[in-house]
Amino acid sequence: MDKIPLQIPAKNEDTLRGFGFALTAYVLWGFLPLFMKALAHISPAEVIAHRVLWSLPIAGAVLWATGRTADLMVALRTPRMLMMAVATASLITINWGIYVWAIGAGHALDAALGYYINPLFSVFLGAMLLGETPSVAQKWAIALAAAAVVALTFEAGKLPLISLALTVTWGLYAYLKKSLPIGPNQGFFLEILILTPFALAYVMWCQTTGRGHFMMGIPRDTVLLLCCGLVTAVPLIVYANGAKLLRLSTIGIMQYIAPTMIFLTAVFIFGEPFSRGKMIAFPMIWIALVIYTSSMVRQARAVGR
Repeated sequence: MDKIPLQIPAKNEDTLRGFGFALTAYVLWGFLPLFMKALAHISPAEVIAHRVLWSLPIAGAVLWATGRTADLMVALRTPRMLMMAVATASLITINWGIYVWAIGAGHALDAALGYYINPLFSVFLGAMLLGETPSVAQKWAIALAAAAVVALTFEAGKLPLISLALTVTWGLYAYLKKSLPIGPNQGFFLEILILTPFALAYVMWCQTTGRGHFMMGIPRDTVLLLCCGLVTAVPLIVYANGAKLLRLSTIGIMQYIAPTMIFLTAVFIFGEPFSRGKMIAFPMIWIALVIYTSSMVRQARAVGR
């Protein structure tokens, strides 16, 4: 699932328009596994390359329509900003690759778990890297999440690497993105622009060696690859606008919509096995998220008084 870090709106209040934007984005991300499953016969690298290529014109059009191209030019002339964008582009590419592979390989439940754990990992990351002090409730939530990982590790005899990799790559991406002094739409376009030469080179190599699936005789594959830009860029852009029009606590609760939809899709549509370890781990994560979210809502209300 491919999201961008939250931004607190100038007026810290909820709006119906913001709720509609955010709900649309999260539902689109929730349905994303169905789209990725249809591309399971194509290598994740080729899918990622097409996600980049076909996102570029959409993101560019949005940037031009909103009149924010000047911000991009400033970023291109700022070495520090460019280096940070290279780092975030690399992390989001890895995150996308793991996600696409996980869905195609029958590990959608692991992907859902990874995105459930993510907000708790962000709290942990804030404590470790930013010196933030978690509340008692947040500490309990992190402990429960860690216990869930231990339960999965004990059952499988190995760490749940897919879930942890998605959590860590997205958590680090969000951390760096928060420090990037550029708007979400401009930042997304900059990341895609950095990745485009590599994506174009890989697609050309796939096409010339006969390993590609774009315009290679199967119209369905071509249409799906063309739609990679829509399913990548549209939810991100819609979400970026919604986040500005909602309170952080509201967004914090809504962010569980997508992993819940992924969880339900994995179990009831893809038929992935729900092992005993997952039966223990998922409820532990859900309880941890209830504790975390309740604490966040209480803090937000206290600030608003």
